[in-house]
Amino acid sequence: MSNAITLPRMRETLYSAVVADALDQLGFPHQSPRVAFPAQTVDQILIGRCKTTLWADMAHVDPSPYELELKAVDSCRPDDVFICAAGGSTRSGIWGELLSTAARNSGCIGAIVDGAVRDTKKMAAMQFPVYARGRCIYDSQNRQRVVDVDVPIEIDGVLFEPGSLVVADADGVVVIPLQVEQQAIAKAWEKVHAENETRDAIAAGMKAVAAYEKFGVL
Repeated sequence: MSNAITLPRMRETLYSAVVADALDQLGFPHQSPRVAFPAQTVDQILIGRCKTTLWADMAHVDPSPYELELKAVDSCRPDDVFICAAGGSTRSGIWGELLSTAARNSGCIGAIVDGAVRDTKKMAAMQFPVYARGRCIYDSQNRQRVVDVDVPIEIDGVLFEPGSLVVADADGVVVIPLQVEQQAIAKAWEKVHAENETRDAIAAGMKAVAAYEKFGVL
């Protein structure tokens, strides 16, 4: 990542679609899961590092309930985004107010849940950004559990690696492969500013075709 483009600056300027466009240009056209995350607690951009957890459904009494998920939460670091790969399961609400509070205490800035959550009003009141596939009132105990932590995981076939940069907002979620992070951020940054010029020109009366021919962005 460029030393000049810090995470706070990214959060002020970038957004999911422009990052996806940059990744397209670099030959990475499938970095955003084609699934909706309608259960959102806060309407704000979320940009941070993946803290990955793999979840599984279960139908037996858990001999060590919450063990790995609590260890994962406690091992979060500043600017981490907690990623829950639960295969879209709505068997229980695997994330809620208490985990959000504990994760925030460890530096975590938000969560992306390929599954269901609960306590959404309380998490919204906390201003803790959570993007989830749905809501479910059931507790996760004896229904779902974390089976691995800090491993590569997939959501809709998209790979999320520990430490990768992830961007989420109202349009969707996009993850940047570690090997092209610097290039992707640089291209996204350039495109944002080119789009601003294009928008201003169109607002001033330039036709869309002429604007595209001049600026080369859309």
